[in-house]
Amino acid sequence: MPWLMAKLYDRMMAGTEQACLQAWRQELLADVSGDVLEIGAGTGANLEFYGADVRRLLLTEPDPHMSALLLRKLAARAGSSSTAEVQTASSEQLPFADASFDTVVGTLVLCSVADPARAIAEIHRVLRPGGRLLFIEHVAADDNPGRLRWQHRLEPLWKRIAGGCHLTRDTGAALRAAGFVIEGEQRSSMRKAPPVVRPTIRGVARKLSA
Repeated sequence: MPWLMAKLYDRMMAGTEQACLQAWRQELLADVSGDVLEIGAGTGANLEFYGADVRRLLLTEPDPHMSALLLRKLAARAGSSSTAEVQTASSEQLPFADASFDTVVGTLVLCSVADPARAIAEIHRVLRPGGRLLFIEHVAADDNPGRLRWQHRLEPLWKRIAGGCHLTRDTGAALRAAGFVIEGEQRSSMRKAPPVVRPTIRGVARKLSA
């Protein structure tokens, strides 16, 4: 039930946001500027971290229930983020011209898209040469065989109850395969999250200049 997931999402994530995600978001978005696209913006957890150097902010969210909450949050905020545009677009089919953005932001998104390779290709397409994808994603526990086995066991059920979320994706490898260069990669445990979603990767994936 997507409407229930949207309604409960912020409450379910509150402990993890306080434990680590808010600090990671703030660090990741500290110097973001220019024309910015955020994919899978959800209920707007990143909004408070966009600064005055952001010239243009476009937010995509394919789920209409999440999008409604995002619009409500935007309407309640003052400052530059209140003028952001929201589109109910899929990450696999972004309705923007090639080389439209200086930065793309994606946090806890690529785990749930149906075709991550296509989504990453679309991100690469809409970025300008030298542009950056700023990302936080939970990934497969490649350094913990026991946890990885549980991720594989639970993934079919997890996808059904968590909006298509996958537990075993190797997002770093997928970004590199698409031609991105990853800078400042960090791997951390997402505290106060269920153990099967704790392994994370975050950093900057840069599109090479032409």
